[in-house]
Amino acid sequence: MLALRDIMTPLDQCLLAEDSLAQAIELIKRLKWNTVPVTDREGHLIGAFTKSTLYQMLVEGKELDTPIAAYIKKGSAASIPITISYDELEQIVWNSEVGTGTILDESGRVVGLITKTDVIFALFHKTRLLKEQLEEILDTSQLGALLTDDQRKILFANKRSCEFLGKTEAELMKQDLYDLLALQEDEGRKESHRQLQVGDQQMIVRISSYPMGNGKEGVIALLQPMSEVEKLAEELETAQKWKSILQTVIEHAYDGLVMINEKQEITFISQSVLELFGLDGEAVSFAAIDSLLPQLGLSKVLKTGIADVSDFMEVKGIPYIVHRIPVFRGEVLIGAVGKVVFRQLKEVRERFRRFETNEHKDNAANAQLRKSEGSRFTFEQIFTQDEQMEKVIRSVTKAAKGASTILIRGESGTGKELFAHAIHSSSSRHKGPFVTVNCAAIPEHLLESEFFGYEEGAFTGAKQKGKLGKFDLAHGGTLFLDEVGDMSLALQAKLLRVLQEREFYRVGGTERIHVDVRIIAATHRFLEEMVELGQFRQDLFYRLNVISVEIPPLRKRKDDILLLGELFIQELNKQSGTSITGLEPNVQKLLQEYAWPGNVRELRNVLERAVVFAEHGRIQLEDLPDYLLKKAGGEGGAEAAQQQGKLMVVAEQTAIRQALAETNGNKTKAAQLLGISRSVLYEKLRRQKLDVRD
Repeated sequence: MLALRDIMTPLDQCLLAEDSLAQAIELIKRLKWNTVPVTDREGHLIGAFTKSTLYQMLVEGKELDTPIAAYIKKGSAASIPITISYDELEQIVWNSEVGTGTILDESGRVVGLITKTDVIFALFHKTRLLKEQLEEILDTSQLGALLTDDQRKILFANKRSCEFLGKTEAELMKQDLYDLLALQEDEGRKESHRQLQVGDQQMIVRISSYPMGNGKEGVIALLQPMSEVEKLAEELETAQKWKSILQTVIEHAYDGLVMINEKQEITFISQSVLELFGLDGEAVSFAAIDSLLPQLGLSKVLKTGIADVSDFMEVKGIPYIVHRIPVFRGEVLIGAVGKVVFRQLKEVRERFRRFETNEHKDNAANAQLRKSEGSRFTFEQIFTQDEQMEKVIRSVTKAAKGASTILIRGESGTGKELFAHAIHSSSSRHKGPFVTVNCAAIPEHLLESEFFGYEEGAFTGAKQKGKLGKFDLAHGGTLFLDEVGDMSLALQAKLLRVLQEREFYRVGGTERIHVDVRIIAATHRFLEEMVELGQFRQDLFYRLNVISVEIPPLRKRKDDILLLGELFIQELNKQSGTSITGLEPNVQKLLQEYAWPGNVRELRNVLERAVVFAEHGRIQLEDLPDYLLKKAGGEGGAEAAQQQGKLMVVAEQTAIRQALAETNGNKTKAAQLLGISRSVLYEKLRRQKLDVRD
């Protein structure tokens, strides 16, 4: 809207009543006005002095020093306050006989003049501006617009209507709108909508009339492609669908929702919460949360910015809990959400109790299974993505189907016992017992009694009723001889007899015992060298080495390190109740470069320790044991590892600073850029004492 200050001509001088005719002539000549305001010395309007009055004084022969006071036209000058609206200004100027208006400021002092010509030019400017704005609105709305006179001849056509009709603006001017669009005679007298074929596309045409003055009416036609209308309808239907889904989710999935803004005012509350606490929905809107629902504790979240879960509370005998969640916009805390969970809590608790009971039963069953004489693993539980390891598994799976003795070779910790269990589970003896003897863990003088058992009174300290040996217990099944290379030569001779004759004598006994046992042996020693050195019987070696398999060490199957690491983390999360999601990239790199002399067993032990000490969602370098970092550091030992750690810290600090610089200090965007959560970024900033402000 135009302001009066923008239209008027400012005045820096007016006439006074005591001014002379000569002064009036000089001012009118300089200003080139037909009318000049006359004021008192304080600037308040008295009247006007016009050119016609000046001519009158000259005709009467007045001297140039004659005062103009007697010739001032009082009351004829239109005084206009500067705060007047444009529409009111038009009426005053048109009705003024003088044709010029005098502008007064808020204190009633003259500040300018305005003429009918000024108003006309301002009206032209206003009309042109409104036309440009109208055309911009129509173009933006993607509507075609046609405007006619009272004879239905087109006076205006915007660009879109020209595009729709395939004609230029000049071609459309003065055409009959009804002939152009094939409209009926009565259309346009009242608002109506029609679907028409315009060119090669379907159009929705809205026809309405508008007053032109003098009782005449013109017609306005708005054109819109049918495809756009259908698209809007589809979007509206989709929006309504999502609204319905969201309402269903709010009312059922979350039980109840309460939202507050940064002023602790309630901005949303679901119907279920209103019903639970007996509240009136109209009285709740924008009420202070602590005045209505202080028990939810949402104001606390606005102070801490930390999400938490309440203890069990109760209302109307109904137990409920509240999950309180802060809401951020960038780095600014703008509110909080409370999820009130109260429906079917009893059923949830009952199902959780059953889950814990079943888990306890499963753990007890697994413990009993471990105590029992049976295998616990299958080949499906041996995970690998190493080609050589997969080849070993295929070979052993075939060998498991037979009855031949199998010798499993491999370094300590590679999983020899796991393979032995899997072989028994895949054999025809899988329903029989699986008995393990660790030849390196049993004292030499007890090995024979462990193998073959003993009779009552066989030696001092023997049980009164004697004891069955491992061969007795393994009858009909499999006997696994772990670390068979640590067996004495004397016991080797007796073991050879059992393997050959399938019979033995108990210690202190005279009765020959017949057994049906399949032997699986394992060792980390080089038995061939032991045979050459006379430390292992050659005949027993050949008896055990019927089918021999070599399990590659972990350092020769690098691809399995991360695979097994992820599986161990999942297992340890269940075992320890932790929530570790994985390994940081630098940890992955270190694990793959380490030699793993303890193989898979060492890998699991390292990760078990790391899971306990991890303070974040993913295992980091500082969570690993020191010896691993030192050995991974190479010849430099601890010093090299320490230097590597420092370099990693510096690199991490550099990356954080660069990310913050690129995001102008926005920590949320910086965390996204670094691929970590915002809480982890804050922890790194705190731990490394980085002074980086928003």
